[in-house]
Amino acid sequence: MKLRVARHTNDLEKIKVFYLSILEFELLGSFKNHDFYDGIFIGNSNLDSHFEFTQSTDNAKHQFDEDDIIVLYPETISHYNSILNKVLESNISIITSKNPYWNTNGKMFLDPDGYRIIISPLKIK
Repeated sequence: MKLRVARHTNDLEKIKVFYLSILEFELLGSFKNHDFYDGIFIGNSNLDSHFEFTQSTDNAKHQFDEDDIIVLYPETISHYNSILNKVLESNISIITSKNPYWNTNGKMFLDPDGYRIIISPLKIK
């Protein structure tokens, strides 16, 4: 099974820079003015999952709570540390998770749209 997480944003460029530069994903594709939507596909070319972010003239109406999170498991400790360093160097604040499990087993921060992202070293081999 393949997985796509699709989300609308008000600032496609800011999201693109964050997910490519900070989280170290790849730009897998993009489109312009497809039924009035622009969009990008971001992920890793060797995985069966990716994010799709779209932008149109309609404003995104994000509704989420403190338990709505995306958890990412970098493949190596060096990749985990690289992402964490980029987060800190970009003055992105590490925030406390409502769920205490993630305060012990990862680092939480917000993406440009305010969604909670956790990077966790738990799955590193």
